[in-house]
Amino acid sequence: MTPPPEGGTDPQDCGTVTTYDPRRTGLVVFDMLEAYREPIEQAGSLAPTVRLVEACRELGVPVFFARADHRADGADLARSIADTDNRFRPWGPDNPVPTRPPHGSGSPGLRVLAELDPRPEDYDVPKHRWSAFHGTHLELSLRSRGIDHVLLVGGSVHVGIASTAYAARDADFQVTVVPDCCHGFEEQRSFFMTKVFPRMCHVLGSADVLDALREG
Repeated sequence: MTPPPEGGTDPQDCGTVTTYDPRRTGLVVFDMLEAYREPIEQAGSLAPTVRLVEACRELGVPVFFARADHRADGADLARSIADTDNRFRPWGPDNPVPTRPPHGSGSPGLRVLAELDPRPEDYDVPKHRWSAFHGTHLELSLRSRGIDHVLLVGGSVHVGIASTAYAARDADFQVTVVPDCCHGFEEQRSFFMTKVFPRMCHVLGSADVLDALREG
């Protein structure tokens, strides 16, 4: 990997991040959708995410909206079967495995939250699995912009954010997860933010991320 421009963050530096180069940074907003409005509002993550998106646009940091997109007939659903549903209730006769998604492609539930004001210059990244990288144009779009640092927000933390963070790290992107811009079950959120993500990437609040971008 080539050295960063003067004032940028070296991806190999294991110390504390002080600056981010906006020219080499991209904001990935994961599943901030109408279908998930309730948990997003419960987590209080919408307002800081709006501020982060607006600031990134002002600083020239491209915004990538990764959003769930499944055929209404369920033909592209994942075939692997877990022990439980997303609330840890075992599958069985009283809780059958779904064969269709709760929201099909093009439905209102899969729209990005209006408060985030998606724009033509933003990137639309429809995804079909937990990772925003799997089977999408995300990596190509990041690399074509010379981006090697991903700011990651949205949820759920232990599902899509974690899967995307692992994929990004394995592809040698620097990752910063922004906890106050994330949602999901509180127990899992707390565990990943304190016990998992610090071992693999940076965890930094939105105010500090903005300071680092402005200093960059």
